[in-house]
Amino acid sequence: MAHKAGFVNIIGNPNVGKSTIMNAMVGEKISIITSKMQTTRHRIKGIVSGDDFQIVYSDTPGILKPNYKLQESMLKFVDTALLDADIILYVTDVVEDPKKNEDYITKIRKSNMPVIVLLNKIDLSDQEKVLELYDFWTRTFPGATVFPVSALRKFNIAPVFDRIMELLPEAPAYFPKDELTDRNERFFIQEIIREKILLYYQKEIPYSVEINVEEFVEEEDLIKIRAIIYVARESQKGIIIGHQGKSIKKVGSQARRDAEEFFGKKIFFDLYVKVAKDWRDKDGQLKKFGYDKY
Repeated sequence: MAHKAGFVNIIGNPNVGKSTIMNAMVGEKISIITSKMQTTRHRIKGIVSGDDFQIVYSDTPGILKPNYKLQESMLKFVDTALLDADIILYVTDVVEDPKKNEDYITKIRKSNMPVIVLLNKIDLSDQEKVLELYDFWTRTFPGATVFPVSALRKFNIAPVFDRIMELLPEAPAYFPKDELTDRNERFFIQEIIREKILLYYQKEIPYSVEINVEEFVEEEDLIKIRAIIYVARESQKGIIIGHQGKSIKKVGSQARRDAEEFFGKKIFFDLYVKVAKDWRDKDGQLKKFGYDKY
């Protein structure tokens, strides 16, 4: 049997469940998940391999109209995913306006790539609404297969995999068969810490934060990590730390628990907070944080 391999890029508006879809398809928690918009900032690959296939999934930031340079970089990740896809997994849900960002839907159609549409969160709707949306997306993407799914409950995910296998081109593997992702350990530590900040802090704070792991020292039974939490303004520094350091201690404790589960080792965190003034609009800072690697 010929070997199949290709890039399946997950694209859609913010908060439709792209990261939950990614994790469900890969079978591991690769992308962080919160109910807040713009949770995913980078393009993250999850690799699923078998004896005669390899699927390279890409989770991407939500489609948005940029307000600052960080968001411009995030949209470039989406644009790149549109260019190098073998299959596009377009994710929508039963909640959003189906005509949102119509210009990007046109862009996807013009790419002439095979499209699979996932109508997510059907557990939040009724059959009549799901059928109405199913008809809409069948008309919007002629020739595409539309799957009503619930990524959170892993409902109807298996047929999506089967359809991907049908569409996947014949090709050799792009990555070693034992690799799960193209990202390194430091990246996942940064994402774990950022997820806790997204969950713990309100308003603008989570969107003004970036993480940089300065030290990652792995011993036999312990990983020692020194990480800097960067904020955009001086006033945000005190909010992150909290009264008598209680807030940052809570972030560290919750992040440590997840990191220990992820790595299967004890974790020692050393967290600091620094100000990188208006980093979201500065090319040098964005490059430092990896937003130039499309």
